[in-house]
Amino acid sequence: MKNSEPAEPSIETRTQQLRRMAPLLLGFVGLFAAVWAVKLNLPSALAGPPSFPTKTPDLAQPSYQVKVTLPDYQSLNPTDGISRWVDIRTFSPHRSRVEVLRYTVQPGDSIFGIAGKFDLEPETILWGNYEVLNDDPHMIEVGQELNILPIDGTYYQWQAGDSLDSVAGFFGVETGTIIEWPGNGIDFIDPVIEPGSWLIVPGGKRELRRWLVPTIARGQAGVGTALGPGGCTGDFTGGIIGTGGFIWPTANHYLSGNDYWSGHLAIDIAAGYGAAIWAADSGVAVFAGWSTVGYGYMVMIDHGNGWQTLYAHLSQVSVACGQNVIQGQQIGLGGSSGNSTGPHLHFETRYEGGFVNPWYVLP
Repeated sequence: MKNSEPAEPSIETRTQQLRRMAPLLLGFVGLFAAVWAVKLNLPSALAGPPSFPTKTPDLAQPSYQVKVTLPDYQSLNPTDGISRWVDIRTFSPHRSRVEVLRYTVQPGDSIFGIAGKFDLEPETILWGNYEVLNDDPHMIEVGQELNILPIDGTYYQWQAGDSLDSVAGFFGVETGTIIEWPGNGIDFIDPVIEPGSWLIVPGGKRELRRWLVPTIARGQAGVGTALGPGGCTGDFTGGIIGTGGFIWPTANHYLSGNDYWSGHLAIDIAAGYGAAIWAADSGVAVFAGWSTVGYGYMVMIDHGNGWQTLYAHLSQVSVACGQNVIQGQQIGLGGSSGNSTGPHLHFETRYEGGFVNPWYVLP
């Protein structure tokens, strides 16, 4: 016996079922449309197709305004934390200096100190003022006017017969470096430079002329006689020998002027007029008195072990030629004699005739 197939519902029955479900379906559709419109922030999405402007808006006349209210900084509570505020102020960038300034040397100035004021290397001050200083940092004098370049490099006066290639090669730069520096005012297309014109050579370098007091060793003390009345004569080979270690020659342990650099192979230690100057190590005085090389009253001590120390710009010398001195013994008083713009102690340390940075040996 076969199972009978279930009877198909009549059209009338289906119609009645659809009528009963229609409100529910419409409710779901309406809810879905509302949620979708809120999600897309399109409350007018069902209001029909959008309308477009009939003319192009004037971009030069914006139809909106932005009003920015700055916070009252005085009312801020430090415990509220740090916020980033809108800053409606604008600043034009400062153009870098391209011209050469003139600076008048003041009491107490040094090449090293002037360079620091203008964020330059001390060699640049010498290279910019060869006619005045002749590469000698001790030639600085109060009242002098010095050229201050806008950038590290050299200052050169163009000579008849010069070429850009030769000048650039001499100072170790590319020709474009000279042409492109705006302060030089050189025509890129026709770079004609008149003799006598002064040019800045950015990054340019050259050898500095050395102005040095020769090393005076015991047994060769006569060398110092060419340096002024303080020069000694004699053998002094039997004098006291140094300890090999050094102490500070002044009570102050900080600079007042030049540090150690290629144009100044010493340090200038702060020492006022009349301040005690001590021997940094034991030895024999091989120069004691006035010098004619810009160092004023000067003492040089040979320590008998390859080392020599030099003390310059003193106001008074307290030792004599050939005298044995003990480490820490007073050898003079601080001053500003010779080529100096203010009181300080010019202090040098040398070994086997070569210069050693005093910072390497002082405690």
